[in-house]
Amino acid sequence: MTDSSVVVSDAPSDAAALDLDLPVALYPLTYLEEGDEVTVGRVDIDSYCVLPADGAQVLRQLGSGKTPREAADWYAATYGETVNIGEFLEAMQELELIAPAGEGAPVELKPVRWQRLGQAIFSPIGLVFYVAILALGVLAMIDTPLAAPRFEHIFVSKYLVVIELVIFVGQIPLVLLHESAHALAGRRLGLNTSLAVGRRFYFIVFETRMDGLVSVPRGKRYLPMIAGLLTDVLVICSLTFAAVAMGAPYSDAPFIAQVFLALAFGTLMRAMWQFYFYLQTDLYYVFVTVLGCNDLQKTSRKILANRWWRLLGRKDRLYDESTFHAKDRAVGRWYSWLLVAGYTFSIITLAIFVIPAMWHLATMVGDIFQPGTSALRLADGIAFSVLNIGQFVAAFWLARRERRERVRTPESTLVLD
Repeated sequence: MTDSSVVVSDAPSDAAALDLDLPVALYPLTYLEEGDEVTVGRVDIDSYCVLPADGAQVLRQLGSGKTPREAADWYAATYGETVNIGEFLEAMQELELIAPAGEGAPVELKPVRWQRLGQAIFSPIGLVFYVAILALGVLAMIDTPLAAPRFEHIFVSKYLVVIELVIFVGQIPLVLLHESAHALAGRRLGLNTSLAVGRRFYFIVFETRMDGLVSVPRGKRYLPMIAGLLTDVLVICSLTFAAVAMGAPYSDAPFIAQVFLALAFGTLMRAMWQFYFYLQTDLYYVFVTVLGCNDLQKTSRKILANRWWRLLGRKDRLYDESTFHAKDRAVGRWYSWLLVAGYTFSIITLAIFVIPAMWHLATMVGDIFQPGTSALRLADGIAFSVLNIGQFVAAFWLARRERRERVRTPESTLVLD
């Protein structure tokens, strides 16, 4: 095989523990050909690898019933090279693509739960319904411009904790709706998806994990990636239309109408956050899919590290760039500078806006704790402080946990926010 291929060898491997003269049992696998590479894996456990075309053919020969030795002979006759089948089997066993020695043929895959629901939600009939919601929301904003999302809408009460609860707690079901859209769009394609809590810089985020997205054709990946953002747009339109129907944004409108406008503004802020691509948001994955990259973020960071170590004359610390995916290496040479610009922007934003705003809020809370303050105002200040400080404590805790997990296991997960 060429240097870019997965290693295959003729020498026996202790880890493989398979008889080279007996057929091996493969789990149900998916094969996705993209240029000179083939993505192979198991949808049921989300275990995937990228093989060169000749490496994937070896796996197909094993799946057709050939023994490992026969597959190695076939490879030699087809490509004119000898191969190391033992190491190839070992690698495939580590990825759990080949059943352990002595096991029978693996059972077929079970249907993915909620697949039909995903297909119904993202059907042509659903599209008509969503266009109607979009139209109603836009018409409401045109008819009542003051109802369009704006920051004044978040001040629904004179009590800080009420504002915080509307912004923070009120957004939780909407965030879960965003992530559920990702998950159902993935399950519509028969993929296993899961929800988790993660961190991006100093932001706490909910995440949808969809490793199996690498196993479907590139054109089918976009909807699961942007489903959350599309849902946010529909939520903004729905909340705005409902608020206007109840008389918002005027003072005689019921409190719930004001809450709807506040939630619409918060949802708009979350939607705009998706454009912070350097934090690996949903639009980042759309970006790398369009460009045909594999792991652009990690490669770009290594390219930046190499620039730094070259500047210091520490060539012993350099990463071997020949091991990078060719497309990642080419795009990473300019994308790495966008990473620097993006993180610089976040740090400046933190210094100029977030920290001063937090300081101002802290002084407001401090005034609440002055002698003579009512018990209600005191409880307001305590609850507000706990909610705000807790977010940063949670971000710090997640950062420490992620660092420990990176030391234990390498990360290879596709995550959508």
